[in-house]
Amino acid sequence: MNKIIYFIIFFIITTSCSFNKSSKFWTASQNISEENSYNYKEIFIEEEALGKELNPNLKIKLVGNVNNNLSIRNYLNNDGRLNYDGLLKKSSRYKFSKIKNFYRFEPTISFNDKNLIFFDNKGSILQFNNQSKLIWKKNYYSKSEIKLKPILQFANNKNFLIVADNIAKYYMLNLENGNLIWSKSNLAPFNSQIKIYEDKFFIIDFSNTLRCFSIKDGKELWNIKTESSLIRSQKKLSMVIVKGVIYFNNSIGDISAVDIDKGKLLWQLPTQSSLIYEAAFSLETSDLVADSNTIFFSNNKNQFFSIDIGTGSFNWENKVNSNLRPSLIGNYLFTISIEGYFIVIEKSKGNIVRVTDVLKNFKPKKRKKIKPTGFIVGLNNIYLSTNNGRLLVIEIETGRTKSILKIDSEKISRPIILENNLFVVKDNAIIKLN
Repeated sequence: MNKIIYFIIFFIITTSCSFNKSSKFWTASQNISEENSYNYKEIFIEEEALGKELNPNLKIKLVGNVNNNLSIRNYLNNDGRLNYDGLLKKSSRYKFSKIKNFYRFEPTISFNDKNLIFFDNKGSILQFNNQSKLIWKKNYYSKSEIKLKPILQFANNKNFLIVADNIAKYYMLNLENGNLIWSKSNLAPFNSQIKIYEDKFFIIDFSNTLRCFSIKDGKELWNIKTESSLIRSQKKLSMVIVKGVIYFNNSIGDISAVDIDKGKLLWQLPTQSSLIYEAAFSLETSDLVADSNTIFFSNNKNQFFSIDIGTGSFNWENKVNSNLRPSLIGNYLFTISIEGYFIVIEKSKGNIVRVTDVLKNFKPKKRKKIKPTGFIVGLNNIYLSTNNGRLLVIEIETGRTKSILKIDSEKISRPIILENNLFVVKDNAIIKLN
């Protein structure tokens, strides 16, 4: 009897749930119709960068405004206008072993009076005198660490040299003889400038954390952690110090203000949409530059910002595409765009006053490969370095390129001026021009 009942139930189910089109259980596969792709709207549209000159015949005359205070320049990241008008006729070299992948990094020279401090491919620290003679050479890395090819950043207070690297090590040396005083390790590698302030120093690591250490023993006093990106940017981060407050950027474009003594976050200002945080690996921000009231900086997303340091609010924003440190001189901001345009901006309102093409002497095919790597402002000229080893001398008054010097065939660093000499770094030497 049970078998008959099971058979009747099975018959009813199989006849009710057929596999034809009218059945409600399965249907035959169908093609999914495509909508016209032209109806889709692009959410993030890339702004077009400046590609032509503006007021090219306007003359800019600077009177005074020569910046000779090295400590203020260091705190504010603003070299301003320097008392330099070199002929660039003679050069000498401070040689060291070649730094691998130099083009990816932004190493800088540290100066001890007229002496130069730099490093080589094995992480050895070198101090040269002004005659290119090596005073001392020290290396505090193990064989396994040397294989990692550490990239070093420096800061000194005329007595001690603070060193931090991209393999999470930081230490302090006696500036006179290079002897090690203490050495520590961090949780993450470092990727920023180093700032010394009284008995403390500050560094930002790859986790987007600002860390405050004691000069005495390297002990961490406090830290401020900001939001990080899954992908690390190679662009070196920066900070400025104004009236007991340190302002710094992180790899996703946030600007933060922190009380130096208390380690307390005062404000934080995002400059990029939270919707595109994970595209932050492509963001390259210039160094922050400050005066007593304002922070200025730009990026490779066609943005130039002015921010009030008291409130953390925007004063203005303009469309300038540059990842180079700007220079603030009087009421003018000077910068060079990634595309090779010398741009003069009015400091107070952000209006672009003049744009001149400084790469116009290069043939179009060659020009596409040329990228500015940094500039510095002298009395009458701007000195601009490039990734193909050229140094351009640009007249401030007219914005025109006066001369082009071939220093090398590959990347040279942002120029540095000390007294009557101009320095640039290449992968195996520091070059001094006078």
